[in-house]
Amino acid sequence: MDTAAMMERIDLFCDAVPRRWATVTDTGPLRLFTRTTPGFPFYARPIPGAGPVTPEDVRRVRVAQRGLGVPETFEWLLATAPSMEGAVRATGLSVQICPVLVLDGEPQPAALPAGLRFRLLGPLDGDLAEAAHAHLIVASTAFGAPIPAPPTAETLAELVADLDAGRVARLLVTGPDGVVGVGSVQRSGDVAELVGIATAATHRRMGIGAAVTARLAAVARQAGADVVFLSAGDDSATRVYERVGFRRIGRCGIAQP
Repeated sequence: MDTAAMMERIDLFCDAVPRRWATVTDTGPLRLFTRTTPGFPFYARPIPGAGPVTPEDVRRVRVAQRGLGVPETFEWLLATAPSMEGAVRATGLSVQICPVLVLDGEPQPAALPAGLRFRLLGPLDGDLAEAAHAHLIVASTAFGAPIPAPPTAETLAELVADLDAGRVARLLVTGPDGVVGVGSVQRSGDVAELVGIATAATHRRMGIGAAVTARLAAVARQAGADVVFLSAGDDSATRVYERVGFRRIGRCGIAQP
């Protein structure tokens, strides 16, 4: 598969995945996802194939986001929406450009440090609520987000259904100090994204991130994904992912005030 075709598949994936947890509002060439369940807020992004985006398009969506009380954030792939970066910058938003990487073949194994082990959450786990909450706490702390409340009965039921259907996977790294590393897979059809890979501050630079990435990539392959991708926040993270078997295929943009 050539790069352009792969980026189009990833773009369609990014348009499909939020729909399970969000309502969709289209405004011109932009689509706003508004979360309907507890969790990190979603964003607006270009509608696949909708054409160029103008600063006025972005301004209209920002007004809608303010009215809903959600963050004025936008995400997109540079290859499939080349007009987006200029449009968001023209409205005064700050833009971060991040590499998008795709897995080549099978992931390279990466071992955990001694004393730590993987735990892949299952829909029948007796302590699923506590484990899912611990997963969210590590991820939220690592990314500077507020500590989330424990999952509600509704949220837990959704997680059980998603785990059972293979739409998501949740991985924890545990040891004597509790949960010290986490990561997730979200899948739609034969495309899967690795997200939320995070390590507790006390256990960084020990190879946990690489080990989590490799294990999650293997889980995605086993679930039937032939395109497995992720985005990296910086060059250091990119190098970790490249060691596991990912290669750069393009770039994505994130815009916010």
